Amino acid sequence: MTAITSPTTTSGTLPGTAAHEAASSPDRTPTARHYLMCRPTYFDVVYEINPWMDLGVPVDGARAVRQWERLKAAYEAHGHRVEVIDPVPGLPDMVYAANGGVVAGGRSLAARFTYPERQPEGAAYEAWFAAAGALGFASLGQATEQNEGEGDLLLAGDVMLAGTGFRTSRAAHAEVADLLGVEVLTLELVDPRYYHLDTALAVLDTGTTPATIAYLPEAFSPASQAVLAERYPDAILATPEDAAVLGLNVVSDGRHVFLTDRATGLHDQLRRRGFDPVGVDLSELLKGGGSVKCCTLELRPAATTTTQEAHA
Repeated sequence: MTAITSPTTTSGTLPGTAAHEAASSPDRTPTARHYLMCRPTYFDVVYEINPWMDLGVPVDGARAVRQWERLKAAYEAHGHRVEVIDPVPGLPDMVYAANGGVVAGGRSLAARFTYPERQPEGAAYEAWFAAAGALGFASLGQATEQNEGEGDLLLAGDVMLAGTGFRTSRAAHAEVADLLGVEVLTLELVDPRYYHLDTALAVLDTGTTPATIAYLPEAFSPASQAVLAERYPDAILATPEDAAVLGLNVVSDGRHVFLTDRATGLHDQLRRRGFDPVGVDLSELLKGGGSVKCCTLELRPAATTTTQEAHA
C-alpha cells in the first residue's frame, strides 16, 4: 500500500544556512554494500527513448568500458562487493543495471520495461536473479506491472520512494509494497529529462531518521514537492545545474558518495554535510541518459545486520 506519514518538525536553524549545515553534519559511517553491474560491451545509442539520447552524437564504446571499469574499481577500493551480469548482444542499455529490478530483504523482483527496445532486459535480469540463490537472494520473478527497477524504486531506510509519471506505473508501486513488504511513498515526476526517480533524487544516508536524501524540487509535481519537504526537511536541495549533468544519479555507502565529477556544486554541498564525494567520469554513458546509479543495482541481504563497516 502507498502511505504518507505525518509532517516532521524542522530544527531551529534555517535550511541552507551555515549554522544549519553545521548542525546537520554528523559523523558519517560507511557500510560495505553488494552491487550488481553490467559491463557496457554492447553500449551504444541506436534509438531515442529519453531526452539525453541523440542519434547524431557518436559513442566511443571503448571509452565507455574504461569509464565503467573505473567506477567498478572505485567501489571495490572502498570495500564494496560487485557482481557482474553478462551483457546480451542487441541490448545496448543493459549497462544500466539499476533498471533491471529491485532487491530488498533478500528478495528480488525483476523489471518489466516500458519501451520494446528494453523489454528483453527484464528476462535477462530475471534469469540472473533466479540463479543467484547461492548469493542468498530469493527471486520473486518478473514484475507484472510496468516497473523499471531501482530507476524508480529507491529504498530509504524502511520506506521505498517510488517514482511515477514516465516509466513505472502507480500499479507497480502497489505490487512492490505487497511483494516486498515495504511502505511505498509515491512521487510524481514531471520533467522528461528526469524520467526516472534516480535522476532526480538520491538516497545518501539511511542511518539517520528520516534518511538523508538530496533532490531537485523542480523535477516533481507540486504535491510531491510538498510531501518531500514535509517528510525530509533536512534534505539537500540540488541546483538545476548539477541535476542537468545527472549529479543526483549517485550511489552512497552512507559516507562516500559516488557521482559524476561534473556536479561540482553538489560535491561542495555533500562535503558540508559530512559526506566524502567520489567523482567519476561517466561522460560516455551519460549519452544514453544514465550515470553512476543507473549502472548500479544494490543487492540488499535479508539480514542487514550482516553488513560490515567499509574501509574509510
